[in-house]
Amino acid sequence: MSAPVSRRLKAAIVGGGVIGGGWAARFLLNGWDVAVFDPDPDATRKINEVIANARIALPALYDKALPSEGTLTFHSDLADALADVDWVQESVPEQLELKHKVLGALSEAAPADAVIASSTSGFKPSELNAQGARAIVAHPFNPVYLLPLVELVGAAERTAPAAEILRSIGMFPLVLRKEIDAHIADRLLEAVWRESLWLVKDGVATTEEIDEAIRMGFGIRWAQMGLFETYRIAGGEAGMKHFMKQFGPALSWPWTKLMDVPEFTPELVDLIAGQSDAQSGHLSIRELERLRDDNIVGMVRALKRSGSGAAGVICAHEAALAAPKRREGLPVTACRQVPSSWTDYNGHMNETHYLEAASKATDRFMELIGADAAYVAGGKSYFTVESHVRYLEEVHAGDRITITSQVLNGAGKKLHLLHRIWRGDGTLAATIETLLLHTDLEARRACEPEAHVADALSKLAADHAALPAEGAGRFVGQRPTA
Repeated sequence: MSAPVSRRLKAAIVGGGVIGGGWAARFLLNGWDVAVFDPDPDATRKINEVIANARIALPALYDKALPSEGTLTFHSDLADALADVDWVQESVPEQLELKHKVLGALSEAAPADAVIASSTSGFKPSELNAQGARAIVAHPFNPVYLLPLVELVGAAERTAPAAEILRSIGMFPLVLRKEIDAHIADRLLEAVWRESLWLVKDGVATTEEIDEAIRMGFGIRWAQMGLFETYRIAGGEAGMKHFMKQFGPALSWPWTKLMDVPEFTPELVDLIAGQSDAQSGHLSIRELERLRDDNIVGMVRALKRSGSGAAGVICAHEAALAAPKRREGLPVTACRQVPSSWTDYNGHMNETHYLEAASKATDRFMELIGADAAYVAGGKSYFTVESHVRYLEEVHAGDRITITSQVLNGAGKKLHLLHRIWRGDGTLAATIETLLLHTDLEARRACEPEAHVADALSKLAADHAALPAEGAGRFVGQRPTA
């Protein structure tokens, strides 16, 4: 009797605007089936455009391949969209009467064990559920498919399982201790937004100058440490107490207008809109989104080395991602998508990154034979002494590549590997032949590997000995054989 086939998890997205589209992309690219319900006749186009951007950006954060993409469907009937659903995400406009109507219908029609979540940026669960709905707040940040933060508000028995699901798709659920209007992050942003409106209205700064003040200074600091850690450092060796003592009195000075709201007159709206158009009106919204995504990917990837900020969430999610173990009798040592930053002016992967990909594969191979981080910390490792790359086929941004590693020689101090880079369509794109020497890190001299490493390597070498090794032993400029 065959084992039952487990179905893929399914999310329903109700409301397909910017936030709904981002949720659809986040679930879809993490292997969930996604059903979209939105009466807007342009919903299909808009969501597909958001997902097209996400297909480029989200995998670029990872050095492992994301799960195979789920199935995206669009529905005109709400019941069809909610059939067998595990998560329902409401992202309709911020009108409480509309949310009551929609969340009531979702609570009635969705399976009893499905999470029903609202993307609301301001309303509390008690307000959303005042007419009998059973929703929690799951407030994300744009772009939902890149930024990990989700503010969760609601009863613990509902937010706890929701948090586990969100972690499984690479997000960071922040569970609020109590419900409050606008949650946490938007209350902070509201303060900056109000003060910025006054600065523009009073002619102190333009929209562009305010944006420059953020992105050239404290915006970069906040991305990796936040507010309180940043100010702790500002206190010097004496720490936070010194900072509070030094700058605390400034809180009573008339520096801000946080308790005073500028009137949203047509003149103020025209002033801000005009400055914003002058600042970035030469770019379409899709171009601005791609620029934003590229910038976020670059900053988060830079933070992966230390695991700070949002990069810590990516590292944890990446470690949990499943990967194929073998291909054509060889261990798979890398499986990932090629980021746009790896491509050059010709539009294909730069030669530098073939070696980078191979070095990641070598690191993984070392883990397989026991020469892992603990082994290196103990004072032993393998050093690369020679490499030879054959570029066989073009590789482009967005291509999924798989790398296999074959042992050509594992005797004594030498580790001789042949990496093969396969494109997602099954084409062999490159081979990288690499010779490494086992080294004593303290003496900085070659030495014999420890017994458990030598044994694991010897076994793999024997397993790989009968496999073909086309391309191995070549040198630069060698003519191909007839």
